[in-house]
Amino acid sequence: MKLIIKGLTKTYKNGVKAIDNLNLEIGTGMFGLLGPNGAGKSTLMRTIATLQSPDSGTITFGDIDVLEDKMALRKVLGYLPQSFGVYPKMSAEALLDYFATLKGVKSKSDRQKLVKEVLEITNLYDVRKKEVAGYSGGMKQRFGIAQLLLNNPKLIIVDEPTAGLDPAERNRFLNVLREVGTNCTVIFSTHIVDDVKELCNEMAILNGGQILKHTTPSKATDEIKGQIWTKIIERDELENMEASYKVLSSNYNQDNTLNIRVHAMEQPADDFKEATPQLDDVYFIALKEEPVLA
Repeated sequence: MKLIIKGLTKTYKNGVKAIDNLNLEIGTGMFGLLGPNGAGKSTLMRTIATLQSPDSGTITFGDIDVLEDKMALRKVLGYLPQSFGVYPKMSAEALLDYFATLKGVKSKSDRQKLVKEVLEITNLYDVRKKEVAGYSGGMKQRFGIAQLLLNNPKLIIVDEPTAGLDPAERNRFLNVLREVGTNCTVIFSTHIVDDVKELCNEMAILNGGQILKHTTPSKATDEIKGQIWTKIIERDELENMEASYKVLSSNYNQDNTLNIRVHAMEQPADDFKEATPQLDDVYFIALKEEPVLA
């Protein structure tokens, strides 16, 4: 099933155009929506999830007209917002059983089987008796995945799910998403380039409410081979370098010098060395080449 978005526009009352005539097709598998904070990612996610209406445009998922038949979409949707819920003092097992009841699973034995299954998928089975309110940030995010899996969704939307997670929790969360994202459409919205690089087979870069680039991580880096150059400079040279070259990023070395990465079609100067392209380079090139729209 494909998610097809055409001509989607959303302007808030304060005049901010959060989505600007956006067109996008997303198929089965893990899709990374990459963009800085304020790019319009959360607005787009909420609109797809039927939590707010656009000013114009269409969204279809398979044969579902999302904007006209919101309930049909919600039946096959799993949504994990950027922040969600205050949990009552209930165990994960009891809370999932409650959610399963709300989703129409009437048989107690069916609920028990379903709850056990989603707890195992999300690696929470061993802590199923613990109150969710006492979970760590990463465990709460995995619980969020567990609850959205209860209705066997065909479309899963996760909005900035790894923000604030420590490296170990982030890895566990990404592993869970890998497992659940094989047979359905998963939209993974993030500003963290590494999340997309490690997880997604397809991606788009969003800024100013517009899609700047729609590609795959491997194709994106292949396209800029021979165009990324590095040089070690002193800190006080950075401003001049930025004035002379298209500097994509700069990172400190242990001796307080900077390693800069520059985008250029040919070697900028003799003291620049060619570098292997990274997805971060693709991201910064897209953001620098396109204006940020209000």
